[in-house]
Amino acid sequence: MAYKRGMRMSQSGRGAGWVFLLVLACARASAAPDFTRADGLIETAIDRGLAPGAVLLVGQGDQVLYRQAYGSRLLQPRREAMTADTIFDLASLSKCVGCAPSVMMLAERGKLSVKDPVAKYLPAFASNGKGKITIEDLLLHRGGLIPDNPIEDFKDGPAKAMERILAITPVAEPGTKFIYSDVSYIVLGELVRVVSGKPLEQFAHDEIFAPLRMADTTYRPADSLKPRIAPTEQREGRWMIGEVHDPRAYALGGVAGHAGLFGTADDLSRYCRMILGGGRLDGTRVLSEATVREMTTPRPLPDGTDARTYGFDVDTPYSSPRGDRFPRGTSFGHTGFTGTMFWMDPASKSYVVLLTNSVHPDGRGNVINLRRYVSTAVAEALLGPTPVAPVLTGIDILERDGFRQLQGRKIAIVTNHSGRDREGNRTIDLLAKAPGVKVVRLFSPEHGLFGVLDEKVGHSVEPKTGFKVFSLYGDTRRPTAEMLEGVDTLVYDIQDIGARFYTYISTLGLCMEECTKHKIRLVVLDRPNPNTGQTVEGPVAQKKHFSFICYGPLPVAHGMTVGELAKFFNEEMKIGCDLQVVAMEGWNRGMWWDDTGWAWVNQSPNIRNPTQAMLYPGIGLLETTNLSVGRGTDQPFELFGAPWVDSRRLAAALNKERIAGLRFVPVTFTPTSSRYANQECQGVYVVVTDRRYVSPVAAGVTIAWHLENLFPKQYDLESVVKMLANDDALKAIQKADNPDRIPSSWRRDLDAFKETRQKYLLYK
Repeated sequence: MAYKRGMRMSQSGRGAGWVFLLVLACARASAAPDFTRADGLIETAIDRGLAPGAVLLVGQGDQVLYRQAYGSRLLQPRREAMTADTIFDLASLSKCVGCAPSVMMLAERGKLSVKDPVAKYLPAFASNGKGKITIEDLLLHRGGLIPDNPIEDFKDGPAKAMERILAITPVAEPGTKFIYSDVSYIVLGELVRVVSGKPLEQFAHDEIFAPLRMADTTYRPADSLKPRIAPTEQREGRWMIGEVHDPRAYALGGVAGHAGLFGTADDLSRYCRMILGGGRLDGTRVLSEATVREMTTPRPLPDGTDARTYGFDVDTPYSSPRGDRFPRGTSFGHTGFTGTMFWMDPASKSYVVLLTNSVHPDGRGNVINLRRYVSTAVAEALLGPTPVAPVLTGIDILERDGFRQLQGRKIAIVTNHSGRDREGNRTIDLLAKAPGVKVVRLFSPEHGLFGVLDEKVGHSVEPKTGFKVFSLYGDTRRPTAEMLEGVDTLVYDIQDIGARFYTYISTLGLCMEECTKHKIRLVVLDRPNPNTGQTVEGPVAQKKHFSFICYGPLPVAHGMTVGELAKFFNEEMKIGCDLQVVAMEGWNRGMWWDDTGWAWVNQSPNIRNPTQAMLYPGIGLLETTNLSVGRGTDQPFELFGAPWVDSRRLAAALNKERIAGLRFVPVTFTPTSSRYANQECQGVYVVVTDRRYVSPVAAGVTIAWHLENLFPKQYDLESVVKMLANDDALKAIQKADNPDRIPSSWRRDLDAFKETRQKYLLYK
């Protein structure tokens, strides 16, 4: 009646009423989350060959807010469009959707306790010192088991393979170390079979998938589903469509605790809703609230790191799908090797599902970065922009705290022009005026105190303060006893670039050695890695190649700050100096330089902008070969070439590779200095189309491979080993028939480095 009375208003009143309703409708429409940024990220990744297609689903509470399919689910032998109901090989999502909830359901029913030793139910597992490993240890990947057992263990069939798996010898004490382990979940899958009396696939279907009406979620999908299944790679001459991609799950008959599950985005949405709903969905209770609470409670290691739940990832090196906006430490999810992921946030009752078959058609796809970017975009659409705090470096923290960390100390400062606070004040000037601090002298690294010299550097005097400046890139590269006389503390403040062969970090290591020898404290004022703290790439240096451009067992791109490197050097290289790191505030590992709000300062004569800094680990890798990398031009490390290069052939070959985030343009240039000074060079200019997807070391290795294959009589490939610092990596380049396979030659050592590196990281 009220609405009808309103309709009898005057003409002007009726107009005002319609305007009000229109404004209200627009306001409601504008309040709807906008996921177009996520669309753009996914479409860009598909265009760049990182995945053939994708399905994105976003939900909150009991509502599906967004569902979209992109690209193709099939590229070979024909092209077929992706659809929202496409069924994907979920890979390791099998752990947290099939295996872990099955274990938790058995615990809820009193059939087992997660605190029980695994050997209570699988007696053979007690062999080789595994008697105390609990079910909880395996759920959390803390049982000390290896990531994967040899594929040869499966050659005699599933029964013999399981016998060998149960007999595996652990590599760490249970409960002490996070080792992401497929083996652990293979054992848990067997545990479900033994305790329930049903194979894992049947138990999970009967108790989880069927009650949740996850109609397309299954192990070993029926032939009738194959027209909707996204293929992965080829096996034995046929496309894997409905056959599990994981070779160990395949050898076990297609079903295992760690892999084998297939499903759709809609089915995963129902699973997420059940978990976020405390075990209940659409009036059906699958798990009790207490069980879901137990299953989703974050459980870090005793030192507070590597948080997992009983099945889900929370805060480990595998947490990229959390992105930069979903809360750290309370949100959770998982990834799968085939290109799948989901992430849930209990606080906002929201979740994101992103499914791709990035391994199709040839295993060259890579959606690791895409997951993080899409998750961030989705979360910001739901929750608002990511809060950004100002980045304060070590010198800013020192200044804010009244220099108390250096009170009463007689210091020498190892620095250059990059040592400045957020307002641009020099570290030298700030410490010279600091109350209770006595500056004795200065040390400068390669390129000198002002960062402009590209030659051997002599000792000098700092003109403003009158301090003596001893060069550590002249007659000596480490401070001598005479240089350190009267000093009880060495303060290091130099901006690094994130590449192993950038010599500032070698100066840091040598200073640490001398501090140990002379019983001097070393204080590192930490600074951002300009290329984020997430680019960890390339072969790990072999000891025989250690030098001033290779201080220690690092990969080419280490993804660490100087403070983290100092901690790494001190322990891993057994330096043992009295080390103090003044950590930053406001910096996180996903930040590029421009995210920090800091003004750019040329970090050395040939690193003049953030793009050159980002390309340096890849293009710099090539400069010990007979190639100009642009030194002596206005664009060092953004172009490369030589008089003997055919620029058009090289650019065409590199563009054909579809290197993620990069394109190549033929150019002619004449360096005024360095290699090929005053000689016309043919080469290519590197266009960065999207830095988020660039793997600079892999790009550099691909460039080297093509130079060798296009110009075998001219290119001096063997000299690249000086920067690779790894003979096996050089051999891999020489023998490869495809550059995409080269990184596999160093993957094992790189994974081991990443695990070690975790102990020294100061920032999330």
